[in-house]
Amino acid sequence: MVERPPAGFPFVGVTKLNNISSPPVAKLYSMAFFDVQNLFRHAKDAFQDTPGDGYHHPNFDPLKLHRKVAEDIGCQPTLTRFYTGIPPLSESEMWSGYWSNRVLALKRSNVLVETRKLRYHTEEMHDGTIKKVPQEKGIDIRIALDLVRCTRKKEFDVAIIFSQDQDLAEVVTEVKDIAREQGRSIRIVCAFPESTMATSARGIDKTDWHSFDKAFYDACLDPRDYRPAKFQSKSF
Repeated sequence: MVERPPAGFPFVGVTKLNNISSPPVAKLYSMAFFDVQNLFRHAKDAFQDTPGDGYHHPNFDPLKLHRKVAEDIGCQPTLTRFYTGIPPLSESEMWSGYWSNRVLALKRSNVLVETRKLRYHTEEMHDGTIKKVPQEKGIDIRIALDLVRCTRKKEFDVAIIFSQDQDLAEVVTEVKDIAREQGRSIRIVCAFPESTMATSARGIDKTDWHSFDKAFYDACLDPRDYRPAKFQSKSF
């Protein structure tokens, strides 16, 4: 009997050629973990030529990017997970509205979204002015916990992490150990932008690195403007 893949996955059956049965081709299933602000900052550094040319917000479509990287490494994409900090309405009406609209659209597309409220602290600038600076807390921990949980439940063969946060290197060893105890092997792939302007040319340690260029990234953009209507006539 041929084992069926999890619900919602395409069925891979026994192939017959001249009445001779051949074993089914093993299909590897990938799950994507997007550290949104980390990918946004590195993509902006690597690909933005001039301010306002489209890289000033997280302009990628996570489903397209997951699918394209999965195709590159020979996997069938499954669930896409999206993690980001968001500002409260009291700090920015435009960005709060942007994220409310975008999160709703992502959930309607069956993307699993995890958000955390941004925290703010004040910093003195070089010119002596005081500025509020946002700080994202808890995203890397949430990604690490989900990687461990999904590994224990055998929900993926390949995890594709869209981040260059080296704090995630520790969990890579942990999930590989869990898979080994389960009698199976898994791949952890780190996908990240690469160019001569990139601020980092390193993926997460202990992962398989898969870099992509501007043309690859630009094929996966989300053209929609998620800002509230009253802000859409203005530049970001």
